[in-house]
Amino acid sequence: MKNIFPGALSVCLSAILILAGGCGQAGIREFTKTDTAMGTVVRISVYSAGEDPTGETLSLIRRLEEETLSYRLDTSEVFRINESAGDPEGIPLSDTMYRTLAACQKLTEDSGGAFDVTLGALTRLWDIDQWAAGLRTGSFQIPEEEDIREALSRTGADRLSLEAVSHGGAAYLEEGTALDLGAVGKGLALDETAGYLEQQGDITAAAVSVGGSVLTYGEKPDKSPWRIGIADPDDPSRTIGVLTLRGQWCISTSGDYQRYVEVDGVRCHHILDPATGYPAKSGVRSVTVVSAQGMLSDALSTACFVLGAEKGMELAAEYGAEALFVTDSGAVVMTPGMEEWFQETESENTEE
Repeated sequence: MKNIFPGALSVCLSAILILAGGCGQAGIREFTKTDTAMGTVVRISVYSAGEDPTGETLSLIRRLEEETLSYRLDTSEVFRINESAGDPEGIPLSDTMYRTLAACQKLTEDSGGAFDVTLGALTRLWDIDQWAAGLRTGSFQIPEEEDIREALSRTGADRLSLEAVSHGGAAYLEEGTALDLGAVGKGLALDETAGYLEQQGDITAAAVSVGGSVLTYGEKPDKSPWRIGIADPDDPSRTIGVLTLRGQWCISTSGDYQRYVEVDGVRCHHILDPATGYPAKSGVRSVTVVSAQGMLSDALSTACFVLGAEKGMELAAEYGAEALFVTDSGAVVMTPGMEEWFQETESENTEE
């Protein structure tokens, strides 16, 4: 493990930011859009010889949430799966959902349970996302231990069964269990976006960020690499370092600063440990993962956060991904492959 800041400063990653760079080329224009979807900020930058594709890109991400991923919207597939809990007949799955849940089950096994998409009862009990977004009123209260134990009793990979069929598959969810795909949703959005970009013959390059997940695609007109800034959460206008990448990659960060509430000086963040039912305490503040697949980068960043730096790097290596951790002491440790991309910066303005 490489220690960049040994015990020097308590820093963590607050976001992944696409740093400014790249100039125009004859016939190719840059189109940009910033908006919201999936409960977070979406930034789209596309180089194209055709019409502006950013609106359709944003619509695609929103449809993914509304039709597939949201456990709150009754228009989504996840909502319908949760409604089927306890039905011995199960529920048919789309191809996309079957592949996603099968991949999630494998990661649950490979991570020793550190990653789990059946935590719906637990995430709803804490409801950190809603409190952090200011959508709840009053004073946040840490759930009672008895309630946490009860919610935990309705979670676990063994409470979800999948069956492959000729088209898609079927899911059987035990009564009281609920899926929450928040740990893979933004990564799936990157994968869907990459597929859309590949179908457009006039798009040469793009960078799309959905909250803490970023897709880089193609080569910019000026041939310069993609520069992804890793921001200092204590001062988001500055970075602790920059990833320099070329081509298509998916980069995801999970951190205890992204969505949280504080109670008596204690930070309760949204990354829950499936073993304890409480916000994970693994000795790290944030994890950034680089992978060829968005869903995998997103899921691994969560799993690696729960596991901590040492076990997390082992898991990332199993999946051919690279990972960077900011520890509780402020040290930055990373996999050997990440060392080739990461450059420490004393200060860097992160505005595009």
